[in-house]
Amino acid sequence: MSYIISNTGQIWRCGNLYRTARYGELGLGSYQDSYIVNVCAHPGITQEGLSRLIFVHKSNVARQLGSLEEKGFVRRETDPADKRNTLVYPTQKAVEALGVIEKVNGEWRDLLLEGLSEKEREAAEKYAALIAENARKILEREEKKPEETR
Repeated sequence: MSYIISNTGQIWRCGNLYRTARYGELGLGSYQDSYIVNVCAHPGITQEGLSRLIFVHKSNVARQLGSLEEKGFVRRETDPADKRNTLVYPTQKAVEALGVIEKVNGEWRDLLLEGLSEKEREAAEKYAALIAENARKILEREEKKPEETR
């Protein structure tokens, strides 16, 4: 197994545990923070648009949004212009949680980069962004392929 894949997975899993522990008072899991961040940044986004934005399957987005709606973080409405679409809006509770989410994510980033010089931090951010862009491009190419060639 590639060390970059193994290490990335370990960072991701550790980050999930760290964030979930700190979101306790909010009643959020680490998987739900990206939904709140993106719905707050794009009020009225469609569920499908959110799915594409955060690279999560549509059924998982619907399930997580249902949970967030029950907890009072989002509200969903049928798009009056296209009844097939569901629009997602943040509630005041989500806007208030956003500050906590940003603080926790900032703390996690700072802890991960601890011991690195400013130049090394910038390089790490640059390489992570390049790798993420490559991942996005791969998925975009895969989505354009006919079903039988995937």
